[in-house]
Amino acid sequence: MLSVRIQRGQGLGPLVLLLLVGRYVVSGTESTDYSDAEVLPDSFPSAPAEPLPEFLLEPEDAFIVKNRPVQLRCRASPATQIYFKCNGEWVNQNDHVTRESLDQITGLVVREVDISVARTQVEELFGLEDYWCQCVAWSSAGTTKSNRAYVRIAYLRKNFEQEPLGREVRLEQEVLLQCRPPEGMPAAEVDWLKNEDVIDPSQDSNFLITIDHDLIIKQARLSDTANYTCMARNVVAKRRSSTATLIVYVSGGWSSWTEWSECNARCGRGWQRRTRSCTNPAPLNGGAFCEGPPFQRVTCTTLCPVDGGWTEWAKWSACGTECTHWRSRECQAPPPRNGGKHCSGSMMESKNCTEGLCARTLAPGMGVTVYAGLAGALLLCVILVLCVGVLAYRRRCRHLHGDITDSSSALTAAFHPGNYKPPRQDNPHTLHPSAPPDLTATAGTFRGPLFSLQQGVNDSPHKIPMTNSPLLDQLPSLKIKVYNASTLSSLELPANMCLGDGEILSLKSVGTMGRERDYHSHTMSREPGLSTSATLGNLGGRLTIPNTGVSLLIPPGTIPQGKFYEMYLIINKWDKTTLPSEGSQTVLTPVVSCGPSGMLLNRPVVLTLPHCAQLDTPTPDWTLTLKTQTHQGAWEEVLTVGEETLSSPCYLQLEEECCHVLMEQLGTYGLVGQSCPPQPACKRLQLALFAPRAPCLSLDYSLRIYCIHDTPHALKEVLDLERSLGGVLLEDPKPLLFKDSYHNLRLSIHDIPHTHWRSKLLAKYQEIPFYHIWSGSQRPLHCTFSLERGSLAVSQLACKICVRQVEGEGQIFQLHTDIQETLPPHSPLPSGGTCLPSSQVGPYAFRLPDSIRQKICASLDVPSARGCDWRLLARSLGFDRYLNYFATKPSPTGVLLDLWEACHQADADLVSLATALEEMGKSEVLVVMTTDGDC
Repeated sequence: MLSVRIQRGQGLGPLVLLLLVGRYVVSGTESTDYSDAEVLPDSFPSAPAEPLPEFLLEPEDAFIVKNRPVQLRCRASPATQIYFKCNGEWVNQNDHVTRESLDQITGLVVREVDISVARTQVEELFGLEDYWCQCVAWSSAGTTKSNRAYVRIAYLRKNFEQEPLGREVRLEQEVLLQCRPPEGMPAAEVDWLKNEDVIDPSQDSNFLITIDHDLIIKQARLSDTANYTCMARNVVAKRRSSTATLIVYVSGGWSSWTEWSECNARCGRGWQRRTRSCTNPAPLNGGAFCEGPPFQRVTCTTLCPVDGGWTEWAKWSACGTECTHWRSRECQAPPPRNGGKHCSGSMMESKNCTEGLCARTLAPGMGVTVYAGLAGALLLCVILVLCVGVLAYRRRCRHLHGDITDSSSALTAAFHPGNYKPPRQDNPHTLHPSAPPDLTATAGTFRGPLFSLQQGVNDSPHKIPMTNSPLLDQLPSLKIKVYNASTLSSLELPANMCLGDGEILSLKSVGTMGRERDYHSHTMSREPGLSTSATLGNLGGRLTIPNTGVSLLIPPGTIPQGKFYEMYLIINKWDKTTLPSEGSQTVLTPVVSCGPSGMLLNRPVVLTLPHCAQLDTPTPDWTLTLKTQTHQGAWEEVLTVGEETLSSPCYLQLEEECCHVLMEQLGTYGLVGQSCPPQPACKRLQLALFAPRAPCLSLDYSLRIYCIHDTPHALKEVLDLERSLGGVLLEDPKPLLFKDSYHNLRLSIHDIPHTHWRSKLLAKYQEIPFYHIWSGSQRPLHCTFSLERGSLAVSQLACKICVRQVEGEGQIFQLHTDIQETLPPHSPLPSGGTCLPSSQVGPYAFRLPDSIRQKICASLDVPSARGCDWRLLARSLGFDRYLNYFATKPSPTGVLLDLWEACHQADADLVSLATALEEMGKSEVLVVMTTDGDC
């Protein structure tokens, strides 16, 4: 028998229990160990095996608030003993509070134990691991351990890591209020208060609370003007941040002008006045008042009323059969004007001319003669009327017979101009605009836009769409075959168009293709060198105007499957376009039209525009705005760079010399800028010096200096102009920074060899006004220096031309030339061999293969918890100025890759993209690029 003495208070409970369950000690010097499964106690020879303890309640994590201890509790069944073990050490038996009960269903013993953990016990533990405790329960079958419960000291610091700051924002602007709560255990939960009321984003969708506890107001409303407080709380305490006051202001806007008032002078010169009020909307909460005058006044002249006056009486008429004569007068001396009174009195006066001696009776037989004459005259009139009617009827019948023709002749006649001439046969490749179509042929169906051929001499053949003509609506099944001078063929696709078989079949099978293309046809005139076009489908492509820096990228999938559009890109000439600048704004890019407008786009296209804004300053000194022109010709703001919101329809990526616009609506666009105080902004200009083409056979000689925007398009425009004038570029254009300082540009010529040359310019210098250059509305600006040589034998010219902005930067041209020596044509533009083609269709327009593109999108479109997704790619490529634009797209990565294609069209290698992916750790995508692409 086993004899064990248990002394209470010794803390040996677990050890004694282990001896009872696991080992018997036999008297003598030897002892034998038996496992629980092999040897059973002698007192339970027939009892069934007791199961292992099962925890009905396990200890849970707890926080010690201030100095109050926490209670840990566990419950197990069946259990002969339960003890706590904290941080690897057994808790003293006296610290346990044990309760025992019997389960009425199973009949097993249920034991419940509590312990108390004080703050001092937790603070005594030093190290990285938290204080923990777990229960160990015993039964005759063995032991079971519970989960660990961690005990931590709760706290909440007083100072916020970042508090919200008050702001003043304009109406409908996006607002971000930042808050970083104090450090605490457990981590503090954050609530935002608006005027002491808790903000619930589920009740007001205009509010958004991020996972970083920031408050976003998507579009500021007047009702959002309030005091905002960030409140942090946990089990210890609550902390309030400082209050941030948000003021939503409304800048004033002018109402419409009233009608002009009546002229204040009833007769002669006076004034007319109209007014407007700053109530559309009225300024609120400190918003700016409207700029400009509230009224306008113009001169007016009211015509004075002139009363009519009678002229002198005319002479008396001859005496008539009635023995009277008459005379008349007119109200023409003067005639009544401007509401004057008409003459009073009669216009005609009559009286007896025989002084009563005239006999009024006819002689016998005279009445019969008179009546016979009247009857003869009446009969003659009737005969003449009948003859005229017969002639008119015959002529009308002849016209009716001529109108009854077949439909082909009628339609052909509708297209013939009045001065129709047959096309010349010496140019077999030109389709004459007045060539009559063969309406009877059915070899091919015309699917392109149909245009009227009745045009003037200067009209473009693309101006007058005829698709809605009633004549054509009456012939819906008519097939039109277009002829040229050499062959008879139906409409063919462009030679440089690359389509897949599926798309070609789709093109041939679409029956309504002609109507769709008619609807989107471009009706603007296109000038050579300033426009390009191509027929594009679902595979996309790229339109480029050579030597201008203007291009349009149409990504794959932009155009719906099975549809084709004749897309165009046009640079509008400055003398034919109303420029979008207002007030102190300046035009920074060419005004470009792309279309057809109104077409359906499945994803954004990328329009690339060169600009002349100087951007390499330490502080931003430009306020840049993208504008678009409406169908009525007015200009509207699309977005302001840096102030984008979720409702902005475009995204603008700004680079040093060009900008890229992601947009989903084609139209006419231009970029304007304005100085952002306190620093004045600078525009990049170019100075180009031209002279007459040698040899010069006159004594007069002129030098022209152009001041143009530092863009390829502006330089190309001047080169084309001078080529037509017979001028040559003497040297490469020189750069000049033009500051928004209201100072003019001054040009002067110096060091002329007066022995052989003299200047015809009387003034010491010439100036170009500041506003003419800054507005960009007058191009091309230049000054001419007229010189005269002493004799034809003088050929050498050496002088110095200085160009500088008053109180600004300048440039000096050192000229030494022989005006009789024929110089080779000099052009700073790239040669034809290095120019990009005007249009690229299908996969050849993109550097990134479609297979690589799809795998990159599949890898990065899905959000990653570590942030290694499309957002990190945007940061690596420098496209992260406003990520919310990309987040709203079905494939953010695809839009980023489209923008990358547009930004690298000149140096389109995959190195920059591969480098960005390598920094992100996307090794699987790099393997694909290495195997499928050309890095």
